[in-house]
Amino acid sequence: MIRVLIADDHELIRFGFAELVGATDDMTVVGQAATGGEAVLLARAATPDVVLMDIRMPDLDGIEATRRITSDPRLADTHVLVLTTFDLDQYVYGALEAGASGFLLKDVAPAKLLEAIRVVAAGDALIAPSITRRLIADFTARPDPTTAVELEPLTDRERDVLAAVGRGRSNDEIATELFISPLTAKTHVSRLRSKLNARDRAQLVVIAYRTGLVAPTDTDDDAVR
Repeated sequence: MIRVLIADDHELIRFGFAELVGATDDMTVVGQAATGGEAVLLARAATPDVVLMDIRMPDLDGIEATRRITSDPRLADTHVLVLTTFDLDQYVYGALEAGASGFLLKDVAPAKLLEAIRVVAAGDALIAPSITRRLIADFTARPDPTTAVELEPLTDRERDVLAAVGRGRSNDEIATELFISPLTAKTHVSRLRSKLNARDRAQLVVIAYRTGLVAPTDTDDDAVR
């Protein structure tokens, strides 16, 4: 059962998300928050698997709330899926750099939202298709020396896996491309996260682009996942 916390300052939106999630057999709502501060407190109390996080909220915005949740060792298994009506670059970058595992617009179809929750709960990364290509192109165009990652410790196989993750491949797809088992692919991804000090798959995607291992033309038009 996927435990979901919903954070949004609009009561009607919170209620709608709660109804949708609560009606799903494999999910349950463990709390609702109207501010970023409440989201952090409830996350620490309920330890959800996924937090649906709005960006613009009083008291504490969604980006800072995300940063506090993802930096809390007690919430190492909690993933944040950011939902907003805005697809401005500053919000996307801020959310990902704060440790969010996914970013979607609120006009996403209900079925797609539920799929996104499952993807993020499984430790994968998910970014709305409407912003993916622009986002990764910009990551490539503006290398940030403060976040440069040394790739020398990686084996050739690990580099191949990291590149595949950056292109949005799932573990099963990586296994097929590299002629390895899905379990081996999963193990490689886990080792990459450890070696590169990446909290989750979303950060591996960012690393793949920031280091130039993957270029925008290498990526599908689908969401990074």
